[in-house]
Parts: sequence; structure tokens; C-alpha cells
Amino acid sequence: MLPKIGILCAGDDELAPFLPLLDRRSVRRQAMLTIHEGWISSVPAAALYSGVCKVNAAIAAQVLIDSCRVEAIINAGTAGGIDPSISIFDTVISTETAYHDVAEDILTEFHPWMDSIWFPGDPFLLSLATQAAQDSGRPVRFGRMVTGEAVRSAFHPLCADMESAAVAHVCHANGIPFLSIRTITDSADRSAAACFEENCRRASEIAAQVTHALFKRLAAGGPCLIAKGELP
Repeated sequence: MLPKIGILCAGDDELAPFLPLLDRRSVRRQAMLTIHEGWISSVPAAALYSGVCKVNAAIAAQVLIDSCRVEAIINAGTAGGIDPSISIFDTVISTETAYHDVAEDILTEFHPWMDSIWFPGDPFLLSLATQAAQDSGRPVRFGRMVTGEAVRSAFHPLCADMESAAVAHVCHANGIPFLSIRTITDSADRSAAACFEENCRRASEIAAQVTHALFKRLAAGGPCLIAKGELP
């Protein structure tokens, strides 16, 4: 049986492109969240939008794990480009994710006692994403993402958002595979607020397309991978 995948978006515009993809969709409410469950390309899925910010994202991630029994979470949606080589409507997939506004020893010397501040992307999901990137026909980059309020250039991220590291944090604490797929709405040399409003819907559609390509790859190769013990 294929693993159930959680899709966590920050906003309703980011979630909207996923809803038509869900077959046999059911809807319920929990913790002030609307949860959509069904199948995407024959893969069981639960999708929701959390609302913006780290705490909202963390609540939603724990609901997906505890209530929906997902076995992996993909944080899909939009982000702001940081690296000068990143263009609007490029999609970034996280090889590792960190908070850029949290003191490093908070994560390494206290719960969850990490070896570093970086939450790595799940290797299995990354391997699927590499194939999905080719299938999507979109410009896709793999690299670091950071989450927080004031970006520190020392992290050298491709992009920044307000939720990914929080979702990765919850997944790490629960032993759940995590990946973030974010499409760029604005860049460091463009007005962020204006560009986000203008580009959010299209960027959300692209992020959903790339994520859907990953689901198709999972549906095609998942049973074989499970038999080989390559799924978490």
C-alpha cells in the first residue's frame, strides 16, 4: 500500500490548485483547520492550509501526523527568492531547511538536540523530486531554504518563507519524512509585496504541478520501492 502523504500550504491560494487533483475528496474540520482527504494519482493524501507563520504551520503539521496519519509531509506553495540566480516562477525544492532567526544552540543544546541547525530533506522524497522535476518541464532548483522574519545572508539560501522550517521541525520530532516545494513569487531586487500579490496564484499552480509530478512518480514506483524497503 502506498504511504499517505500530507500536503501543507500556508494560504488558501496555495492550496487551491491541489483540490481538483483530489479524487473521492472528503472534508472535515479540526483545530480550526479544514482538512481535505482523498487520493492524488492513486496516492492517499490529506491537504490543508495552515495560515501564515511558524506556529500555525507547526499546528497543522501535527494535525496531519496525529489525526490524518500521514507518513510524510510536503510543504508546498510560494517563497521569496534570495539567491540572485533565482528567477520569479522558478521552483525550489529543499535539500535542507533552517530557521534564520533562531539562535543556533536552541536546537542543538535543547529539544530536539540536533547535530546542526539544518533539517535535511528526506532522501527518498528528494529522489522522487529529482525525477518529478524532469517530468514537470519547469525550471526547478535544489538547495537551501530558510524560514523566519529577517534573512541572514550567512545562510546562503536560495529562497525564504515563513513556514518550511517549522514544518520540518515537527516532522523531525515525529520521525516523519519532509520536503518543501516552493515556487518563487518575488526576488531580492523586486518589490516583494506587490510581486507576491501579482504572482501568487500562478506560482501556486506551478508548485502544485511539480508536487503532482512527484505523486505520479510515487504511484508508478512506490510498490516496488516498498518491496525493496526503500520507503521510510
